[in-house]
Amino acid sequence: MQAAGFDAPGGPEVLRIETLPVPAPGPGQVLVRVAYAGVNRPDVIQRQGFYPPPPGASPIPGLEISGTIAALGEGVDAALLGQPVCALVAGGGYAEYCLAVADHCLPVPEGLPLDQAAALPETLFTVWHNVFERGYAREGETILVHGGTSGIGTMACLLGKLFGLTVIVTCGGADKCAQALAIGADHAIDYKATDFVEEVARITGGKGVQLVLDMVAGDYVPRNLKCLAEDGRHVTIAVQGGLQATINMAQVMSRRLNLTGSTLRPRSNQFKALLAQEIERLAWPLVESGQLRPVMDQAFPLAEAAAAHARMEAGRHIGKIVLQVA
Repeated sequence: MQAAGFDAPGGPEVLRIETLPVPAPGPGQVLVRVAYAGVNRPDVIQRQGFYPPPPGASPIPGLEISGTIAALGEGVDAALLGQPVCALVAGGGYAEYCLAVADHCLPVPEGLPLDQAAALPETLFTVWHNVFERGYAREGETILVHGGTSGIGTMACLLGKLFGLTVIVTCGGADKCAQALAIGADHAIDYKATDFVEEVARITGGKGVQLVLDMVAGDYVPRNLKCLAEDGRHVTIAVQGGLQATINMAQVMSRRLNLTGSTLRPRSNQFKALLAQEIERLAWPLVESGQLRPVMDQAFPLAEAAAAHARMEAGRHIGKIVLQVA
């Protein structure tokens, strides 16, 4: 099979096509003939050498795929053979064939194109777990989402609106703010032109937001805490702005703030299976009905994976970038 990999960390140009043996599914696994693979920020960080795959995972990048189940491992329901699915995987997505845990697959409903199906698992699993499970978001609350036009940011906006949240996003530039509003955000703040802390205070009448979904970390954290209402929750899912943050713990105590965060890739197969079950029960009906569709940016052929990474690093994309494999 053909796959997009790299020999040593570096810029997008290190990605190149290689020929590899087709993997064989083990117990509980399926082999997916990949149609599309999602491109995500963790793929870029892995290529740069800062996010190695967990033990046992493929060294080939790619954390989400869509396609057709081509072979079954021991213990997998025979009815799945030939079915169109999308799946969250721990690696290996940038290839013509990819192994997935059967319990991490979701059925592709009629009417959902396979490019869009490949753009769902990573963002949907991440946002669902961090906004609703770790962040305890409830109908009627307000959430602040950084990176409002990214894949995660657009999914947080779409899901938030479907579940009754008021969504405030930050974006870099007036054009991106306009696009975020068109996607469905209630308010969009241009962080390059205004202080988002002051804008959140103005928008909320000084009350603050109940939840912050943070992909920046670093010196954003103390500013995020100023945006929170009492008993607010702060959930970190990436550290693009730095690993370290200095915060006033007296403020955390006096305002009863809750700080948490998570990474999805190293979690256990059992955890991801339970998460997939919850998503299939509570969120997937919105996909089946057509109410939830990912915001799509651009599709690149597998051979142009380097160009896809360059686009993501340039920060000009709106929504999801995917690779067309078949």
